[in-house]
Amino acid sequence: MIEEENSIGNKTALITGAGGLLGRCLSRRLAASGWRVAARAHSELDITSEQGVREGIERVRPDLVINCAATTDVDRCEREPSWAFAVNETGPMLLARACRETGSELVHISTDYVFDGDKEGFYTQEDPPNPRGVYAASKLAGERAVAREAERFYIIRSSWIFGAGGKNFGSRVIEYARAGARLKGVSDQTSIPTYAPDLSERIEEVLGVGAHGLYHLTNTGPASWYDFARLALDLAGLEEVELQPVTRAELRQDAPRPHNTALRCLVSEKLGLPPLRHWRDALGDFVREIA
Repeated sequence: MIEEENSIGNKTALITGAGGLLGRCLSRRLAASGWRVAARAHSELDITSEQGVREGIERVRPDLVINCAATTDVDRCEREPSWAFAVNETGPMLLARACRETGSELVHISTDYVFDGDKEGFYTQEDPPNPRGVYAASKLAGERAVAREAERFYIIRSSWIFGAGGKNFGSRVIEYARAGARLKGVSDQTSIPTYAPDLSERIEEVLGVGAHGLYHLTNTGPASWYDFARLALDLAGLEEVELQPVTRAELRQDAPRPHNTALRCLVSEKLGLPPLRHWRDALGDFVREIA
């Protein structure tokens, strides 16, 4: 359990999934801004346990709950659908019910994968979701459970989150390269890489505005995984490292991935929130951070 308190704050935020990349970033961000932060990793609060959720929220009595707990193992979800829906649908539903009972606001983190990827250009909140695969379907089910059960909520869709300490290709490509791994970058899947510290800052700004609803929060600029990885290696001084472009079909993975899921946020635009910086600029900061 991690408890961070700041004497200037008088509100409490409970963060689930706080052992993950975004959960850690949000914990630091809110604590620095004066929130009292109760950060709970999975081992401390299992969101699939009704009793655990109820007791955890009643113990803290938070003003705000931020749900960063999820499974993002897309291929395992395809093989184990009951597990995927337990974490990505049942967990958010239990949190939403508990928040309604205690009067807490709820922030729920979702994904660009709720879209099928067939659209050219950007997906907005006006585009109907059409998930392909178990992971995507379970995340959309989680969104709908939150909207159905919670009274005051923010649903945050984001994409390709990277940052120091992340357990994904985007966060670890430089580490893999330095270890001598043979690298492949998917060239036919497009979305927007999003830097976890930038996303955390924007979530805090949205909370400050207080307009509940559905948001698409990402950095700026569509890219493929190949584009992202190649620039990351170059910025790290690893220009000589070979990166083989491959298609998703060549990887023969269990779960389908959408071709294009670049997001645009109509709500942020209406609220006057400026676009986040380009992912390339954020990537530069990331490379310097891990150096």
